[in-house]
Amino acid sequence: MTRFLIVEDHPLFREALEGALQMVAPAAEILQATSIDGALEQVAATTGLDLILLDLSMPGTTGLSGIIRIRKAFPRIPVVIVSGHQDPQIMSGALSLGVSGYILKSSSKQDLAQSIGEVLRGSVCVPAAYRGLVRPQRASGPAQDLIRRLHDLTPQQLRVLEMLKRGLQNKQIAYELKISETTVKVHVSDILRKLNVLSRTKAIVEMSRLDFATLAAEGAGPKRERSQADPPSG
Repeated sequence: MTRFLIVEDHPLFREALEGALQMVAPAAEILQATSIDGALEQVAATTGLDLILLDLSMPGTTGLSGIIRIRKAFPRIPVVIVSGHQDPQIMSGALSLGVSGYILKSSSKQDLAQSIGEVLRGSVCVPAAYRGLVRPQRASGPAQDLIRRLHDLTPQQLRVLEMLKRGLQNKQIAYELKISETTVKVHVSDILRKLNVLSRTKAIVEMSRLDFATLAAEGAGPKRERSQADPPSG
């Protein structure tokens, strides 16, 4: 049996995605999660999962970090991003993490179904209007360097790092993860070493490079510089 997992916290859009999946595979089993942590639990408890449909803006995660956590924990399961973010640099950053496609939330149900079908047949799908602009190698600079360093973190360390970014202290992290504060301190030390930073604050600053606004600004930076160098018109 074909099995899909929808990771989306908006009920109306979960319903739309479910309808698109039923067009592709009417007899499929469709699972749902409303957070990254919930998605990881679902995947761990499910065998034979064929595809994950992931919204980028999910509770408990920021920027591209949700993709990193899922890809790190389950690298063999195809992931397709379904998002309202239309910036080519954000799309390229997602593709650089090994996702199998990027679909815009503004797509019709028919287009959603067609794109999902392409992925199930082994293709990588991107919106037609962006095919000349979106490539994994377009994602460059500090964010891409950070992504490479994040690959060295374990799934649990990625979860701890996300909690650090949310402002949680060691005691709160230990409570949420049901581990000791000593274990949290070990994770934090390993995170700082692998990210090559000296403090929690520096780690949080580094993680901000994966925020959508930062990624979009990196992609637009050269354009802004050229426009400032142009002579004024009129």
